[in-house]
Amino acid sequence: MAELDKVLLDLLLPLVADKDLLSVKEMPGHDESEILLVVNAKDSDIARLIGKKGMMASALRQVMSVASHTQDKRVTIKFEQI
Repeated sequence: MAELDKVLLDLLLPLVADKDLLSVKEMPGHDESEILLVVNAKDSDIARLIGKKGMMASALRQVMSVASHTQDKRVTIKFEQI
């Protein structure tokens, strides 16, 4: 099974300008059926990752939702500025 934090990191690396400050941490969610992925990046990169009207963030959430089906878990992505 793929580690979801590494999958998301691989998706995000080409999208950010400052690759050294980008990190993704997998944390437990509110219950056992949820995985929380916390993305830390520079504020300008966070804006790029969220996109206009949240379109990029929505697309990333959809892709990660498909990746998490093998584990029968729901993925939540949270973006935080460094």
